Amino acid sequence: MEYEHTVKLEKGFHRDSKVIFLSFPKEQKIIDAVKTLHGRKWSQTNKKWYITSDDFNLDEVFSALRNLAWIDVEELRGKGKGSKEEAPLPPRTTSEPTRQKVKPKIDLTPENKILLEDFRGWLEHKRYSTRTVKIYTEMVKVFATLMSASDLSSLNNDDIVNFIHTHIIGTGYSSTYQNQMVSALKIFYREVCDAPIEVEAIERPRREHKLPNVLSKDEVKRILDAHANVKHRTMLSLIYACGLRRGELLRLRFGDIDRNRNLLIVRQSKGKKDRVVPISDRIMAMLEDYVRAYKPKFYLFEGQKEGMPYDEQSLQSVLKQAVAKCRIRKPVTLHWLRHSYATHLLEAGTDLRYIQELLGHRSSKTTEIYTHVSTSSLKMIKSPFDDL
Repeated sequence: MEYEHTVKLEKGFHRDSKVIFLSFPKEQKIIDAVKTLHGRKWSQTNKKWYITSDDFNLDEVFSALRNLAWIDVEELRGKGKGSKEEAPLPPRTTSEPTRQKVKPKIDLTPENKILLEDFRGWLEHKRYSTRTVKIYTEMVKVFATLMSASDLSSLNNDDIVNFIHTHIIGTGYSSTYQNQMVSALKIFYREVCDAPIEVEAIERPRREHKLPNVLSKDEVKRILDAHANVKHRTMLSLIYACGLRRGELLRLRFGDIDRNRNLLIVRQSKGKKDRVVPISDRIMAMLEDYVRAYKPKFYLFEGQKEGMPYDEQSLQSVLKQAVAKCRIRKPVTLHWLRHSYATHLLEAGTDLRYIQELLGHRSSKTTEIYTHVSTSSLKMIKSPFDDL
């Protein structure tokens, strides 16, 4: 569908608050639709409608402006005027589509509410992680809201295809988000909702093959040395030294360090798997200095409240500050440290099978992706250009 009008979403500040501005030509139908959005306000100074970042919900915007205008979200991915940090992003990236607060304007029918609760209960009964339960139930809730279906059991395969084409592909969502939506709907219609839907016929998007982002050893060293704070330096160092995921680091408990054998026990990580990772004497000494200074009670890295884990966003900020201090102009994330750990092991001659175990990968194919970014073999290749 081609749209006559475009609504551009822009990050910014208004009255000392982070906001999302909505810029569009004066069109009464669009104005009426914007007025239905939760938390919308008019800025007389900027001559624009805006929503505070805390109230902003991209799914609600898409739903309200459906068939009225094209939603331009590209500005959300850059720095807005006067913005000091990232505003909430739409669920187009791998990272966390579900961090959006879903506040659909259209209430679910009693029948659909029951189905959604049954779905949540089924996921919890099967021991899906808390995060996965939240993601999948939010996905089905968004689906029910945008479809405006009085009864989800009345839909068929064509309805799902149209939904994906219009609301996911048509509005610029990523293939990762689409794949998550398909996963949620497949489980929902196979296990919970009886409908004239052939679950196996719901197609997934073609898989993207992206290479992991890897830092050089020098860049890693600069990042890890950037903080003077012992706690911050230890957290970042442990992620790289043991190839940990962010959640794995934050769930570590004081008792997960085996001092006698210099091992770290990573419990119930992705796929509900335990694994052990060796700790070098150097990182062990760093951990001992940290424990003496901070005396954690339960979790290895605790937040401001005693006995509670360190906050995910605060950990991201710790890395962001370190990257800024050492003036690395790359969009470094915590997972880059894990990728760098695996790649540097491979370049040092570590067998791929051992790296698979250290990372906790179920399949060796997942680990093999690091062979595509390792430079140790590539550097030995001589370009034919040099023989000219």
